[in-house]
Amino acid sequence: MAIPDAVPVLGIGWDDVLFMVLAAALIGTGLLVVTMRDIIRCGLAMMACFGALAGLYALLGAPLVAAAQVLVYIGAISVLILFAIMLTETKAAPARLVFQTQAIPAAIAAVVLALIIALTVGSTDWGAVPARLDSATDAVARSLFRDFVLPFEIVGVLLLAAVIGGVFLAKRERSDPS
Repeated sequence: MAIPDAVPVLGIGWDDVLFMVLAAALIGTGLLVVTMRDIIRCGLAMMACFGALAGLYALLGAPLVAAAQVLVYIGAISVLILFAIMLTETKAAPARLVFQTQAIPAAIAAVVLALIIALTVGSTDWGAVPARLDSATDAVARSLFRDFVLPFEIVGVLLLAAVIGGVFLAKRERSDPS
């Protein structure tokens, strides 16, 4: 039995449904990142947000960008942030955060920005969008691992040194002032 091109009940394409699900997950987890008080759960919501964004990149025909999103942001940055959070002593945020005192100006700025984006999207002539964008994954990989292998390795060693230094500073014995 073949899968139909459109969702039978809704009448829209499966790729559109997947886009809506990923966009809703991206917005929902993004809101969780900035509203939750437990910083560990905020970090996990940030990882889910990055995962939904990677899914959108893959759906839009940019598999290299999606893979970089998974490797760099989910695999490195998010894990590094979670390790830094877990190595610190406090896990919960204070009762009244600084950005919560600026809620009204932030809401006004958000509405103004939404209006500007809506006007820009409405006045843009989008033209015909190609069915699938060609990615230069092979060319990027060859350039990265042939022409820029030394800078790539240097960045890896520097990141390793930063992680080792962070662990050393976090695990250092504290002197007792009494």
